Amino acid sequence: MILKALFVLLLFLIALGAVASQKPDSFKVERSGLVPAPPAAVYARLISFPAWKEWSPWEAYDPNMQHTYGGMDGAIGSNFTWLGNGKAGSGKMTLTAAEPGKSVAIQLDFTKPFEAHNQILFTLTPEGDGTRVTWTMSGPSPFISKFFTLFFNMDKTVGADFERGLAKLASTTKR
Repeated sequence: MILKALFVLLLFLIALGAVASQKPDSFKVERSGLVPAPPAAVYARLISFPAWKEWSPWEAYDPNMQHTYGGMDGAIGSNFTWLGNGKAGSGKMTLTAAEPGKSVAIQLDFTKPFEAHNQILFTLTPEGDGTRVTWTMSGPSPFISKFFTLFFNMDKTVGADFERGLAKLASTTKR
């Protein structure tokens, strides 16, 4: 009886693995929001990692999060390392490219709760009296990530964080 149950469990896990292996090898999460400020003001908030404390959706997950900043603020190569609780995790962001008033690119490296290496791109487009900010995160999907997405909708969860962040960016960015 126990042997039969273990065999059924093994078959179930093999089936899940087969389904997971068919998932895409990369992912992309993207959200967009209107910030009632000119592109230059929004850009200044995005390239300055200390400014993220005011609008990042993840700051609320751990009010005791530790922050360390490296490099010249706003310059290519500047970085931000955080160490937070289980929900906030830990990792490092590095500014990799920036076009004033138009875009900001960041390398995002998570160390906890799991290791991941992703790219972030903010694209700024003037719209009316404000700026349309498009926040994109993309990266590889190794097998463990594919398996995880069988039970967790990354686009929905991370997308909701992006939506909260864009709303907070809109409410805290001055004209």
